[in-house]
Amino acid sequence: MRALLDACVLYPTVMREMLLGAAGQGLYEPLWSDRLLEEWARAAARFGPLDEAQARGEIALLRARWPKASVTPRAGDLARLWLPDEDDIHVLAAAIAGSADTIVTLNARDFPRQTLAEEGLARIDPDALLYGLWLNHPNALEAVGARVLAEAERMDDAPHDRRRLLKKARLPRLAKALAR
Repeated sequence: MRALLDACVLYPTVMREMLLGAAGQGLYEPLWSDRLLEEWARAAARFGPLDEAQARGEIALLRARWPKASVTPRAGDLARLWLPDEDDIHVLAAAIAGSADTIVTLNARDFPRQTLAEEGLARIDPDALLYGLWLNHPNALEAVGARVLAEAERMDDAPHDRRRLLKKARLPRLAKALAR
């Protein structure tokens, strides 16, 4: 499965780490565009120059790990497509250019299922994607969850409850599944 990751799922750290951890396990192939990565960096910049620098460093690591993940929307697609928010057309065009199966986003309103279906695409939120992957690959998602928890504890120098950490990251179904 090829999944285009919208900027809104790349910026929250725990969500991104769970999504990319699952991709690192070979459970799906992640895609993005340069513009989506730039949106992530600009969102981080709102919290200060250090946050932006960290985001840009992480973006460089993503590019190195998945060199074929970056797709460029085609001008023809950008011109012909319609979405309720025209600022999201580049996301749909990138998904088409990358031959994605789905767009992973929290922004359901601006990606109508019928419009996506006309392009052979689906839309899924990150919790549903990760929960579905957990149903088929529980050990792999358990390992990803353990790594994300360990990294959060290392960064904060404090213990965390994994279920609370994932729920706060807007991954409640996955949080419940991994708590079993």
